[in-house]
Amino acid sequence: MAVTFSDLHTEAGLKSLESFLSGKTYISGDKITKDDVKVYAAVLNKPSADLYPTASKWYDSVASKLASSFPGKAAGVSVSAQPSPTEVAPAAKEAAAADEDDDLDLFGDETEEEKKAAEERDQAKASTKKKESGKSSVLMDVKPWDDETDMKKLEEAVRSVELPGLLWGASKLVPVGYGIKKMTIMLTIVDDLVSVDDLIEERLTVEPINEYVQSCDIVAFNKI
Repeated sequence: MAVTFSDLHTEAGLKSLESFLSGKTYISGDKITKDDVKVYAAVLNKPSADLYPTASKWYDSVASKLASSFPGKAAGVSVSAQPSPTEVAPAAKEAAAADEDDDLDLFGDETEEEKKAAEERDQAKASTKKKESGKSSVLMDVKPWDDETDMKKLEEAVRSVELPGLLWGASKLVPVGYGIKKMTIMLTIVDDLVSVDDLIEERLTVEPINEYVQSCDIVAFNKI
């Protein structure tokens, strides 16, 4: 439950708070929550006990809770005595700031709605922090066994290898001598998904592709 009040430093705002707190101990009922801290931090001074008796009593109760929960933040606060607004205000500010970062489970009273919102924000933060996987461009030489190897079938065999993160590119045949040609082929890989060494050792130079491919060499490897 998210409750907000505007102009709590004005008479109209304090009247609104007084009316809302009628019959309640705290903003959300009988237990103090983060809503109380937020509203408390927005009240500049303690409401008059004569004009706003319920709001004044609520203010004192929240001040006492903050004094006991944040002793290191509200310097000079005596838990046994009623703390002044200037003494407890730093604690309220600290609590409100902690609430924004979801680092504080104030008094252990968090609603399901707040938990869900916190989880969504955590996921969003993790998503923005997660580094996108890089890609690389690779130029590879694929060599046949001899001049009788069918280079068209060799290329078809090579391109038949399909892996997540692997994209085959342009290719061409390059003479190497004695009537033998090698195939030079481009490929793009997602670094976290494809290992070029594994691609060669476990796919391109084993059955059935090794019927056409004698060996493969990496000519160029560039990060994209």
